[in-house]
Amino acid sequence: MTAPRIVVAAPTSGAGKTSITTGLVAALTARGLTVSPHKVGPDYIDPGYAGLAAGRPGRNLDPWLVGEERIAPLFLHGSRGADVAVVEGVMGLFDGASHPHVAPGFGSTAYVAGLLRAPVVLVVDASAQAQSVAALVHGFATFDPTVRLGGVVLNRVGSPRHEAILREALDASGVPVLGAVPRTDAVGTPSRHLGLVPAAERSGEAVDTVRRLGEVVAAGVDLDAVLALARTAPDLDAVPWDPAAEVGVVPGRPRIAVAGGPAFTFGYAENAELLAAAGAEVVTVDPLRDEHLPAGTAGLVVGGGFPEVYAAELSANASLRAEVAALAARGGPVAAECAGLLYLAGELDGHPMCGVLDVTTAMAPRLTLGYRAAVAPADSVLAAAGTRVRGHEFHRTTATPGAGAMPAWQWSGPAGATAEGFATGSVHASYLHLHWAGSPQLAARFVAACAAADRSEQHAHR
Repeated sequence: MTAPRIVVAAPTSGAGKTSITTGLVAALTARGLTVSPHKVGPDYIDPGYAGLAAGRPGRNLDPWLVGEERIAPLFLHGSRGADVAVVEGVMGLFDGASHPHVAPGFGSTAYVAGLLRAPVVLVVDASAQAQSVAALVHGFATFDPTVRLGGVVLNRVGSPRHEAILREALDASGVPVLGAVPRTDAVGTPSRHLGLVPAAERSGEAVDTVRRLGEVVAAGVDLDAVLALARTAPDLDAVPWDPAAEVGVVPGRPRIAVAGGPAFTFGYAENAELLAAAGAEVVTVDPLRDEHLPAGTAGLVVGGGFPEVYAAELSANASLRAEVAALAARGGPVAAECAGLLYLAGELDGHPMCGVLDVTTAMAPRLTLGYRAAVAPADSVLAAAGTRVRGHEFHRTTATPGAGAMPAWQWSGPAGATAEGFATGSVHASYLHLHWAGSPQLAARFVAACAAADRSEQHAHR
């Protein structure tokens, strides 16, 4: 049976979707319910807060990254055992991917709500409007008849009188008001150059923020009405995604370390699940605090995050940097994305890094952001030559050079063909973020490379 569910959307970015979503998850969890948090789009940070509130991973649902046919199966996989699921949208309700390979609206919150057959709760920033809210909600409710707008949450309401005006204006809209949340500075999530500060970096402070968001939402939103709306969603005619069905088991059970901790907070839960399903023993290493790789490490995965914020601390952990370099030098497979590329570089903003790659990296004045359709130009530990993937870039750093003699990926864009990243020896490093559920063969290939390297290492020591 499919979990009851709602999709939390907004007319625009900045309306408070993340705060309301996190507060809903926290408030429902405080009631004793098991809540499954999800996020439309590729963003790693927002689902971290909802995941912290729920006590289980926040999982992404991005049709570009994984294919629209996997959205319902991945939702069913992520929501196993949940009493209710809360899905946070992306940007405005109808804003989709901007890429020549897809039609306008593809991957939007409305698009994913349709794939999930889920009712939508619209979060409206009411701080600068009164009766006009009725026209706004009417437009969103009627723009696309396939989208079921089940209710509105008024956010940043100025006063009880303001709330009364808004509710009166919406009485004739036919869309119920599920709650009103006052304007407050008491609850906030700090931001920096790539958006919100990840929940994993804020530890106790993030826990307190999530708790207070839950209290604010519980006080202002009719949770019973939200649950009743979620229960109107019908069962999905799909089979839950199963990582074991996507990859074969590689003999040898190689130990693969995955970078974690405050500097490396970006990762999709399904990536590690696919590694484990392919036969790996997955362990975590924190490059800020752990001075050594876990004993017996055969391969290393270093995903995204904010190493630029922790460059001095990462550099100071010289013993781990040396072990990472030694692992790569002896042929241990290393897969690095974005932050991982920075960590493998010779230096980051003048701070020595692992030196696996002859690359200099530094903060840049502009953000690089967008979906990419890429192809592997040659065989590597991660992808066979010709492998096609869909990923996304999201960084405010640059690498010099931007690609090696053998790039990790190639793609075409407005500026023409782009070669990006490094595929050298046992190392695959790139700015491109990938959701391996969309290309499960990547996990299987990487585990096989780790198992082969592990066998060679054991043979060398006999």
